[in-house]
Amino acid sequence: MTLRMSIDCNGCYHKIRRALLEMHDIESHLIERKQQRVMVSGAFVPQDVAIKLRKRTNRRVQIMDIKEVDGHHA
Repeated sequence: MTLRMSIDCNGCYHKIRRALLEMHDIESHLIERKQQRVMVSGAFVPQDVAIKLRKRTNRRVQIMDIKEVDGHHA
């Protein structure tokens, strides 16, 4: 799943990263600062991840793309 978030500074980057690491259903993540994108994969409900991220970071989270892989959400 690809999310769009504004990642303006190192603090924001680390806050997002910490929030992702605390979500146990996320298998891997990639934060692309220049493109303002966060990619996550795992067996999770996309809306739940977006809501959790928004609560943890106080930033707008926009779901850009959701890919289904082997019956799991990606």
